[in-house]
Amino acid sequence: MKKPNAEWHRNHRMPKNPTLEERIEWHLEHFKNCSCRPIPQNLEEVMKRRGMIV
Repeated sequence: MKKPNAEWHRNHRMPKNPTLEERIEWHLEHFKNCSCRPIPQNLEEVMKRRGMIV
């Protein structure tokens, strides 16, 4: 696990009650800019079913 990118986290909060689309978008951006933790497995499975590269 990498050290968190605190600045990115401050400026990119997960919306309250996010939709599935918002969660996917947030986690993809998080992975590109911080990756302090992996994409949740259940979300990764949804992305794979959609043919998204994870």
